[in-house]
Amino acid sequence: MDAEKRKRLEAAGFCVGDATDFLELLPEEVAFVEMKLSLSRYLKELRIKNKLSQEHLAKKINSSQSRVAKMEAGDASVSVDLILRTMFAVGATL
Repeated sequence: MDAEKRKRLEAAGFCVGDATDFLELLPEEVAFVEMKLSLSRYLKELRIKNKLSQEHLAKKINSSQSRVAKMEAGDASVSVDLILRTMFAVGATL
């Protein structure tokens, strides 16, 4: 958001912030969310690099295509553990 728009909104009585402010997240919580999103992006990169469709990856881990899509989107219903196990199934290493 540009500075001028922010000024107008604040002058009109609006509070301007980001999701961290709105949700009152602790720095550790912000770091966790950012790490999970980073892992999700990397999983997608690995899948594409290995020329796997979401459906093929799902079969490889005995899951569904929609679950793989949720992993790649960083959906809150997907655990970091599942993302990591899937990454290792695709060939990721420490």
